[in-house]
Parts: sequence; C-alpha cells; structure tokens
Amino acid sequence: MRPRTMVFLLAGVGLAGVLLLNGAPAIGQAPAKAPKSGGVLTLAQREETPQGFAIHETSTVSTTWPAMPCFSNLVIFDPLKQQEATDTVIGELAEKWSWQDNYRNLVFFLRKGVKWHDGQPFTSKDVKFTFDMLREAPDAPAKLRINPRKDWYANVQNVEAPDPHTVIFHLKRPQPSLLLMLASGYTPVYAAHVPPAQYRTACVGTGPYKLKEWRKGEFIEYVKNPDYFVKGRPYLDGIKYVIIKERGTRVAALQAGQVDAAFPGDTSKTTAEQLKKAVPQMVITRAAENVNENVIMNTKKPPFDNVKARLAVAHAIDRRALNQAVHQGGAAIGVSMPSKPWGVWGILDKDLAALPGYGKPADEKAAGKKLMAELGFSPDKPAKVEIVTRAIAVYVDMASFIINELKQIGIEATLKQIETAQWHAMATRGEYQIGANLTGIGIDDPDANYYENFACNSPRNYTFYCNEQVTAMLDTQSGEIDPKKRLALVVDIQKKLEMDAARPTLTWRVDNFAQWPHVKNLVPHNNFYNYGRLQEVWVDK
Repeated sequence: MRPRTMVFLLAGVGLAGVLLLNGAPAIGQAPAKAPKSGGVLTLAQREETPQGFAIHETSTVSTTWPAMPCFSNLVIFDPLKQQEATDTVIGELAEKWSWQDNYRNLVFFLRKGVKWHDGQPFTSKDVKFTFDMLREAPDAPAKLRINPRKDWYANVQNVEAPDPHTVIFHLKRPQPSLLLMLASGYTPVYAAHVPPAQYRTACVGTGPYKLKEWRKGEFIEYVKNPDYFVKGRPYLDGIKYVIIKERGTRVAALQAGQVDAAFPGDTSKTTAEQLKKAVPQMVITRAAENVNENVIMNTKKPPFDNVKARLAVAHAIDRRALNQAVHQGGAAIGVSMPSKPWGVWGILDKDLAALPGYGKPADEKAAGKKLMAELGFSPDKPAKVEIVTRAIAVYVDMASFIINELKQIGIEATLKQIETAQWHAMATRGEYQIGANLTGIGIDDPDANYYENFACNSPRNYTFYCNEQVTAMLDTQSGEIDPKKRLALVVDIQKKLEMDAARPTLTWRVDNFAQWPHVKNLVPHNNFYNYGRLQEVWVDK
C-alpha cells in the first residue's frame, strides 16, 4: 500500500501553508494465512557483532542484522516488499511526514505514547539528539567514536524540534533521497538519555524486541517487547542469534534445522543448490545484497599514489572470470551502482566495455602490463605489495582471485587477513597499500553510496580519492528532482569513477537467502541491511 496523500493545514510549528502529507499505513499487511503468535526464531550469525549494538558506529551487516530488532527508525522500508523504493517507505516512529519548499524541508509527525525499553518516553528530543550527533553539529550533545555515514547528512542545515511530537529537517538544497536514507537499517533513533558508547555493550531501543542476554562469542538473545507501539506485534516470543564462525558449520547447522534461516549474504549459488538437494523443502530466494566487491588502493602510498598503477589494477582483473570462479556465475556485473534487475541506477551493458577491466580479457591484461611497465615493473620484476582483506571466507575467496590476476601484470601481492573489529578503523586510518573489499550501500540510491565512499573527507573514503569535479557532480545529481535527468547525471559519475580507478568495482553480490518453510514473513529485500527488524516474522510450527 502506498502512503496516502492528504491535505493538512500545518500551524504552530514554524512553517505555514497547505502541505501534501504522506500518511504511513500500518507496518506490514496481513498475509493470506493468519499469523500465529509465539515461538523463538533461531538465526545464524557469522561472527561476533564487531560494534555491539552501535549501528551508527558500524559499516557491516554483522552488526545491523542482530541489532535491528532492538531499534526503530523514523521510517522504514516495508518488511513484506522485496524491492525497496520511495513508495515502499512506511512509518515507524513517525506516523506521517511531509516535504515542503521543493524538497528543502522534511517534516515528521511522531507517534505518541512510545516508550524506550527502560520505560522513558520517546520524544522529538531523541530524534534531534540522534541526527545532530550524526551530522556532528557544533552544539551536538554527544559524539560517536567513529561516524561512517556522517556525509549522508552533510546537506542538513539544522534539525528543529518545535514540540515533543514534531521534527523538521531543514536542508541546504533539495535532496529527495534523504527520506530513503532515513529508512535504511543503518538509521535508527538513539535515546537522548543513553550515552552512545553504551550501545557497544547493551541496547536501549524502542523496537519490537528487548535484549535479554549477549554472551560474547556464543549468542545474542532477545525477548518480545510487551510495550511495542504496533498493536499485535511482534509475533515471536523471542529471537536467538547463534554465532557460528566457520562457513561450512553454518551451512550444516541450517541443513540440520539447528537454525531457522541463513545469515544474509552467506549462501552462494552452489551452496543453495546443495541445500535444496539435501532438504527439498528449503526455501531459497534470490535477492540482491546491495554489496559490491571492489579494490581499495591507498592513493597516499606507493605504488598506488600513481594513477597508472591504480588503472593497471583496474585493467588486470577479469570481472566475468571472477564471477565464475568465486560465485559460480551467481553475481552481477556492474560498476559503482547496481544495474537492473537488482537496482535502478546502473549503466547499460553496452557502456561497460569502454571502461577499464570490462573489455576482452587479453586486451585488458595487456593494458595493465603496459601501464606497469611504464612504472618500471613487469611479471619478471614485480612490484611487491601487501593486500589486506577481512578474515571472512567471502572476502578471502575474492582476495585470492585478485592476487593471481595481479601477478600476471607485474604486481606480486601477499595476503594479510584483518579481523572485522579492526578492519574499518584500519581502512579509515589508511594503514594499508591495497585491499580486497566489500562495500555495502545502505539504500539503492547514489547519495548513500557516493557521499559515503567517494566524498573527499568522508570517513569511509578509504582510498583518499578526492576530485573537485566529481564533488560538484555529486551535488548536482543529489539536488535533481527529475528522476530521468538524475539518472543521466549518475551514469556520467559512474563512468568517471571507473576511469579514475577511484575504487574499481568487480561484481555485485547476489544472495540465495535460505530459510525453512515454517519461517513466515521473513522477506529478503534487494538490500540486506534493511530487513532485520523482524516484527512481522512468525513461525508456523
């Protein structure tokens, strides 16, 4: 159901006039079979959550997946609709919202009677606290240890809380994508009365589930929140995330019924086929992760401080061969935005061939060798580098393929694996030469991707790439209200980033999400950061 359009006269909040108001429907719609209340859902967790429950300090699904049930956003993507878009945004802590002044002001009308898990009332003060902290306002009452998505909010001039149940985001220029960024699983509202650091070890939210116990290295356990603001939700009595670090052991646990569903992004095409053969009733859903595999190169350290070396790497890696070798053909080929059917902003296949690494493999390798030769290196006299990657199987698989590709053009790389808890801080500080990286985008929108990963001073711009022309292009597309015109601008940005070897894209990952058939309403979205709230999920046992 789309948010209905209403006419509403706004008074007493510092704005005046007649507004088009988006009223959010109830979260989710009743399925054909009446849901049952009760039961505990057991889910696989691939590693210890590296930032605890501090979603605003994280850049990994290893945190968002087990932390989302504790929290609420202002708005969220409808959990029962797989493809996320503007018309699938529904209210959570906000009952209604309205754009004003040609997308320069976004007004939220908040639910009344909402309580934090510790019994404190939720008000507009919590919203202002959260987003002043995120945008690092001069008078922000709190500061995050690491703020990976600070640049999502660079266009926010100020956040106004004129009364306990109204919040207004005042923007410097039009930015329609802000509503989508607020719907991401990366955008919960924190409690103003809770120090942000506390979320690294505990969780006080307004979400459908309350934290019962976190036994590090073993499990995270939630119980139903009896005071949840949506009547009749959640259906489950609780959720338990069982930490199983080894990939094969996680698959075996799912196959044996020890867990009810896989970890998002964990199930390759081959694994899905094996599960389906062993357990024919297993439900497998193909879904985009909104995660791309890419190469990060530190532009401040040799040899990658020279654009020729970066372009040589971009030319060297055969994307289609990587897809076959690592993903058994199950990934998607594209550049910095995912292409259809997985996303809406990607460039057409016919335009890929002109970009580094997307032509004929032999020609691309020759181009890479030539560039390295100009720098004085060859396969017989290679540049010796250290390539870093996270100590997770899906990262190591990709890194191993890259190492072999680079060897053929005159780059000899040794692999160093970094634990997740150290990975993002290491990359932010630039303590590496080259890395095999996965970049997840909180929503399928250029603003969420480009400001976070390519803006000159963003904490997640791990390569320190900075191009004033690109910065101007980012701002222009962000403020463009016409979708067709914006798409054309975004296509130009994608081409420019690849030609600059800013962060060469390799593939876009596609999940084969696996779950037992008794799990109902767990719908994998085309973005695995955004469907972990689980307020609509029930078990049919």
